[in-house]
Amino acid sequence: MTVQFSLGSNAPESTATPVAVVGVYENGILTSAAARIDTAAGGAIKRLVEAGDVTGKPGNVVTLLQPSGVAAARVLIVGLGAQKGFDAGRYQRVTLEAARAIGRLPVTEATSWLTEIDVPGRDAAWRVRVGALAIDHAAYRYTATVKPRDKAPPELASVTLVAPADAEPGLVQARAIAEGVRFARELANLPPNICNPGYIADQARAFADANEGVTCEVLERTDMEREGFGSLLAVARGSANPPRLVVLQWNGGKEGERPYAFVGKGITFDTGGISLKPGPGMEEMKFDMGGAAGVLGSFVAAVRLKLPVNLVCVVPAVENMPDGDAYRPGDVLTSLAGITIEVLNTDAEGRLILCDALTYTGKRFDPHTIIDAATLTGACVVALGKHASGLMTKDDTLSAELLAAGDSTLDRAWRLPLWDDYQGQLDSVFADVANIGGKYAGAITAGCFLARFTEGRRWAHLDIAGTAWDEGRKGLATGRPVPLLTQWLLDRVAAG
Repeated sequence: MTVQFSLGSNAPESTATPVAVVGVYENGILTSAAARIDTAAGGAIKRLVEAGDVTGKPGNVVTLLQPSGVAAARVLIVGLGAQKGFDAGRYQRVTLEAARAIGRLPVTEATSWLTEIDVPGRDAAWRVRVGALAIDHAAYRYTATVKPRDKAPPELASVTLVAPADAEPGLVQARAIAEGVRFARELANLPPNICNPGYIADQARAFADANEGVTCEVLERTDMEREGFGSLLAVARGSANPPRLVVLQWNGGKEGERPYAFVGKGITFDTGGISLKPGPGMEEMKFDMGGAAGVLGSFVAAVRLKLPVNLVCVVPAVENMPDGDAYRPGDVLTSLAGITIEVLNTDAEGRLILCDALTYTGKRFDPHTIIDAATLTGACVVALGKHASGLMTKDDTLSAELLAAGDSTLDRAWRLPLWDDYQGQLDSVFADVANIGGKYAGAITAGCFLARFTEGRRWAHLDIAGTAWDEGRKGLATGRPVPLLTQWLLDRVAAG
């Protein structure tokens, strides 16, 4: 169920809502909304502060039930931490904690005054957008393959965010981005026996059919054989599920204007192929199409916003399986670009499907900018952990644009070098390039490999191996980098 958001200008003490959400800083400092409720309730919040129930520490959430003198059925008091140093990241975290706490209550509606809290350097539209996205993220439930409960708890269906009318653009953006994030999360969360290359193609076609101005084209195996996708098709050889190349187009810009292009790695399940992965944790490899999910979700958000740009979304969708016909270490592949590739490890397959997709995108559409997103390397997770996506590009301006978009949305990236010094690690005696560069700088050498197929183009690579999903058996897809990529497009529109 998607949460419906609206703006309000309600007085906190007189608003009849199942849950009124307010904040309290450490040392008993009440926000304006909390102070008004406290006054109306005869000092009920201050008494909880004095008793030590409300500490104001981040993550401290206390529910006040049916307080006298207040119209709300419940008041959810959220700890904000120290008032000094309160920033964008903490605002997002406390909003997320509040949404999780609401989800544990038997309610379907809520009203939040957290969007009134001052966040240095951020306006009301930003507070509304980030707040709404945090709430929607916490409210998401995966249900596609789960038997419905006989007595399922109520789900949060609508939230009123208290903010001035000029915050409306933030709400419009939040609704579109939230839809894109949910689209991406649902695709990535589905099991690989459902979400295979054909399923991704079907979802793309369905979206195009339902949305005016969107076109979808799907290249089948025979189409790619005719074109010369030798690298991509090699990865697909071991699977009974045939590969697809999905091409979505949104022509919201001027006719003839060069498009922006997103390319997403769509390995719907990655066993590692002949270079088989260890068994423990292999079930998480259904998330190896997180790049595809992310660019598709960004495309959905752009269409919902009706952005005045031309946008192309290309998804190479393949399953990497071991089989009697699977490609092997030692094979030499001929890519669509005509560059030969020595396979040293069949588990470095993402770059092999991306290189053909990048070549195809560049040749066919001559885009203004290409950005690819891929759960490409474990090395990136080692370097940056789960907080930042790895960003690689030779274009300083493009790097600055993407980093700024990440900072704005808190879907952050960190730039890694893409120097030619690393290219020597990809040298091969038997081909033009090897598909891995040894144990050092693995994320960077993967980027260097892709750079060989994007020479002369304005291109950036996002390694989202650490950010696309939460690890563990109960981990879910995050929907990143949908917020970053959508904001980057919004910034391009604003820049004219």
